This record gives sequence, structure tokens and C-alpha cells, in this order.
Amino acid sequence: MNSRRNFLQKLAASVVTFPLLSSEAIACMEQTGSMVQDGPPLRVAIMGLGSYGTRVAEAMKDCKRARLTGVISGTPAKITNWQSKYNIPEKNCYNYENFDRIKDNPDIDAVYVITPNALHREHVIRAAKAGKHVICEKPMALNAKEGQEMVDACKKANVKLLVGYRMHFEPKTLEIIRMRKEGELGKIMFFQGLSGFAIGDPGQWRLKKELAGGGALMDIGIYSINGARYMVGEEPVWVTAQETKTDPEKFKPGVDETIQFQLGFPSGAVASCLSTYSMNNLDRFFLNGTKGFAELQPSTGYGPIKGRTNKGELTQPHMTHQTVQMDEMAAIIMDGKQPVVSVDGEEGLRDLKIIDAIYEAVKSGKKVKLTI
Repeated sequence: MNSRRNFLQKLAASVVTFPLLSSEAIACMEQTGSMVQDGPPLRVAIMGLGSYGTRVAEAMKDCKRARLTGVISGTPAKITNWQSKYNIPEKNCYNYENFDRIKDNPDIDAVYVITPNALHREHVIRAAKAGKHVICEKPMALNAKEGQEMVDACKKANVKLLVGYRMHFEPKTLEIIRMRKEGELGKIMFFQGLSGFAIGDPGQWRLKKELAGGGALMDIGIYSINGARYMVGEEPVWVTAQETKTDPEKFKPGVDETIQFQLGFPSGAVASCLSTYSMNNLDRFFLNGTKGFAELQPSTGYGPIKGRTNKGELTQPHMTHQTVQMDEMAAIIMDGKQPVVSVDGEEGLRDLKIIDAIYEAVKSGKKVKLTI
């Protein structure tokens, strides 16, 4: 704890990163476990050098425990650019055909898979067989069957499988979870999750079923699915769902535009959620209990997250999500640290089981029982 406090005090003095970081903010960061202690670095190769891969790479410049040491891409020009930008040696650069050779590279401990959803299963399993730990973007796979195969492959290879649930390390989110766990909100009765935006380019991979596995639910709706689980603190036992499609030309068969879904929990709590690719200004979580409430809006964007409870505004400091995520994941992989909310493959698999059930409920129009 002393080394962590010393680091945070230095951080507070930095006018570049947090010019106004108070002692209260430092205490909050310690309480939520949002900073990790010193230790060996996690050396990471990013697979998929698109916009989000770039965001992660930029965020890792400020990491204390995670380092970008390799890249994997099918586009030679991107590899060349990243080599120059992030000082990556030629021997740590791979394409999708030869990246199995990564098994012989001691400069890489883990592969962060940030490719289209349909490629996750293959890429994760290949990385695991190469003996590397794996971080996979959400959704972990196209369905629960694929997800289970990925979990099994990583267990067989004795490597860790983590999923890019950056919100599991976000301070305001963790504060609400703390309040719920300590009974400050009373018995949880209701959760609402709104996740959506108006998607642009109709030709992008996210609107191709063969690459995305679906539509808005796989990409943005998963935030409300996952959020319902960690906010309520239970696993749902049933789901109902309804789909609305206003633009069948843009949203082809199998690519959902808007889905409303409802979840029921063992305690009697219920969740009402909306996932959409056709409406903006939808990024809100609301949790209601018998003693109080908590709200985040925006709730899952890149930040800053804003929130309030019945006790007032949440004031925990904003930190770049991907920087915190990668440092925390380094501590999980290298030190065996246990996060407040799990980010392992089993966590990703639970969301996939719910996604499968939501699509089933849309087709059948019936309540679908869940076993998570």
C-alpha cells in the first residue's frame, strides 16, 4: 500500500496527467483498486491495428505495467507505420498467416485480439496454442459455443483468457458496485440500461453478419447486458426480447437494428434494456433500490463517465479507461490480482449465453430461461 500511495502522490504532482488530483481523489483510487503496484511488465502484441487498436496503443503509452512490444496485422502499411510510431522491432511484427511463430518470441507475453467478432475464436485459440496469454475484445465470440471452445483452449494451454471489459475498472462504476454491496442502496429492484448510437457507413464490418455475428446487440447492447449483471449483482434467470427494424436495406437479415430486452433475477429484480444502431444519446445506466438509486450518464463511453446517487454527485477522477484496463490486466496476469468484477473468459461466456437467449427470445416471442 505504501508503494501505491507513493506512486499516487507522484501522480498527483504531475501537471501533465492530473494537475488537480486531490487527496480525496487519491483515496478514492486506492479504495477502488484502480491503480496497480509495481512489478514485472506485461509485454503485449496487439492484433488488429484499426481505430480501437490505435486507441489502446495510445493509452498504453501511460501504462506502468503493460508495454506494447509487438503487432499483428494483415496490412503491411499499418505494420510499417506502427513500427515507426511505437518503436516496435521487425522481429516482433507478424501477419495473420505467420503469427503462430510468436510462440518462439520471448518479448511477447500476451496477445490482445482486436479483430472483427467472427475472427476472435480462431485468433484466441491460435494465440493460446502459441503459449501466450490472451486478451480479447468483447463480445468474446459469436455465440456461447465458440466462447466455450475458447475458454477450454486457454485452460488446456495453461494461459489466461481475459476480455476487454474496461468498465470493470472505472472508478464511478466501482463506487456504485461498492454502495450496492454494502447495502447503501437497499434491496435492488430495477435496472435500466440504454446503449445505442446512429451507426454510419453501411459497408462497415459491424453491419455484416458474417463478420459481426449480429448487429447492435453484439457491439453496443452487450454493455447493458454486462452492466445489468454487475450493477444488480446477480445472474439473470430469464429473458424476453423484441426487435424493431426500420431500415431493412441497411440492416440486412441477421443484423439487428434495435432490440429491447428484459431480464429477470433470482431476487425478483428486473432489468429493462435497449440496444440500438439507429438512435443517438443513449448511454445511460440507472439502478434503483429500496434505500436509494444510482445513475451513470454517460455510462460506458470513453469518458469522462458522469454519475450521481441519492447521496449526490459522484466525483471519482477520470482516468483513461484503456490505460487503467491494461495495467490492471497486467496485474491479473502477472500477479494473480483478483479484480472487483471478473474480466476472465468465463465472464465473457456468461454474456454470450445471454446474447444467444436474447436472439432466441426475439425469434420465438417467448420468455427464455437462462442458466448462466
